Amino acid sequence: MSSPSNTNRQTWSSRLTYILTVAGATVGFGATWRFPYLVGENGGGAYVFLFCIAMLVIGIPMILVENVIGRRKGVNALDAFGGSMNGKPVAKIWKLVGWMGLLGAFGIMAYYMVLGGWVISYIVNIIGGNLDISSPVDGVITKSFFTEHIENSPWEIAFYTFLFVVVNQWILVKGVIGGIEKAAKYLMPLLFLFLIAMVVRNVTLPGAMEGITFYLKPDFSKITTELFVFVLGQVFFALSLGFGVMITLSSYLDKNENLVQTAVITAITNTIIAVLAGFMIFPSLFSFGVAPNSGPTLVFQSLPIVFSHMWAGPVFAVIFFSLLLIAALTTSLTIYEVLITTIQEKTKIRRTAAITIVLAAIFVFGNIPSILSYGPWKDVSVFGKNIFDAFDYISGNILFMLTALGSALFVGFVMKDEAKEELLYKGNHTTVNIWFAYVKYLVPLVILLIFVSNLF
Repeated sequence: MSSPSNTNRQTWSSRLTYILTVAGATVGFGATWRFPYLVGENGGGAYVFLFCIAMLVIGIPMILVENVIGRRKGVNALDAFGGSMNGKPVAKIWKLVGWMGLLGAFGIMAYYMVLGGWVISYIVNIIGGNLDISSPVDGVITKSFFTEHIENSPWEIAFYTFLFVVVNQWILVKGVIGGIEKAAKYLMPLLFLFLIAMVVRNVTLPGAMEGITFYLKPDFSKITTELFVFVLGQVFFALSLGFGVMITLSSYLDKNENLVQTAVITAITNTIIAVLAGFMIFPSLFSFGVAPNSGPTLVFQSLPIVFSHMWAGPVFAVIFFSLLLIAALTTSLTIYEVLITTIQEKTKIRRTAAITIVLAAIFVFGNIPSILSYGPWKDVSVFGKNIFDAFDYISGNILFMLTALGSALFVGFVMKDEAKEELLYKGNHTTVNIWFAYVKYLVPLVILLIFVSNLF
C-alpha cells in the first residue's frame, strides 16, 4: 500500500478548469516565443512535423509520469518522491530528484520573469510612442530600441519585472483554487481570443501563403536525427516537464479523474496553441520580407518591423505583446506554485509568508542578476554564457533533463504497480501496461540521448 493521500488538499473544481490551468502552465513563452523562432531557425515545416511526432513519443508519456507521481500522495514536488511504496519505505536518495526539480524551477523563473519585464516595456513604449511603429521602420531602429530600452536600461526593466512579480503575487495569495484556477478560467479564453485575432489578421495579408507554405510544408531533406533529438528536448520546455509543475498541479487532482485522457488533451492543447502561434507570425514575416531565422530576437526585433508595415500596426502590436504577457503569466503562476507549495508544506508557515519568501528570493538572486547581465554585469560569465543565458542553459539542459530521467526511473523501478493503479480507468489495462513498459525501458534512454546531445 502507498502512503495515504493528503485528504485535506483541495481539488480542482472540474476537469475543464484543471485542463485550462495546465494549458496555461504549458503555453507560456515556450509556445509563443521559443517555438516560433526555433521553427524559423530549423527548416519551418520540418520542425513542426517533428514537434508533433515528439509530442507523441515523449510528451504524453512524460505528462503521465509526472501525473502519477503528483496524484499518488497529493503533496508537494519534493515529498512526492518519499513515503512508502509497495509496502517498503522509499529511499531518501530519491528526494534528490525533487530537489533538482525545485532548483530548475528557480532557474527558469530567474530569467523568465525578466522576459515578462521586456514584454511590458514593449507594450508601454509602443503605447507611449517611444517605439513608433505607426509608419514603416527597419531593423536598425528595432535593434536600437532593444539596445537602449532592454539591454542598457536595467532600472527600467527591473521596474517592469517587479511589476510583473507583483501581479503574480496578487493572484497567488488567493490560493491555488481561488487564485490560479480562477485566473486560468479568465486568462486562457482571453489568450485564445487574442491568438485567433492575430492569426486571422496575418493569414489574410498579401503574400501570406508563402509564409504558410514555409511553416506547414516539411522539407524532408532537413529532417535529421540530430534535429529530432533537439525537438524532443523542446517538448520538455513546451510542456513544463522536469521542474515539478505537473507534479504539483496533479497533486490537486481528484482520484476519479482519467489521467490518460487529461494527458492527451493537455498535449493536444499545447500543440494546437504552439502551431497557432506560428500562424500569427510566419505569414506576416514573408508578407513584408522579414527573415524568419533571426533566432531569439524574432519577437522583439523582427516582428515590430512587420507591425510597422501593417494597417493599425501599433494596435496589433499591443495585442500581440499582451498575448505574450498573458501566456507568461499563466505559466509563471504555476512555476512559482511549485516552490510555494513545497516551502509551505515543509515549514508549516502561512501561505502569504511562503509566497513572499519565494518571490523575493527569486527577484533578488535571480531576476536582478539576469537583468544586470545585459548591462553592468555583461562581462560576468558562467559556462561561457552571461547570467541570463546561464540560468536558461543550466535549468533547461541539465536540471530539467535529470529530473525527468529520475522521474521516469522512479515510476518504473520504485512505484511499479502503484503507478499502474493511478492510471487504471474503466478497463484500460492494455494501454497502461504498454505505457509502463515504454516509460520503464525506453523513455530513460531517450532522455539520456537528449541530455548528452544538449551538452555537446
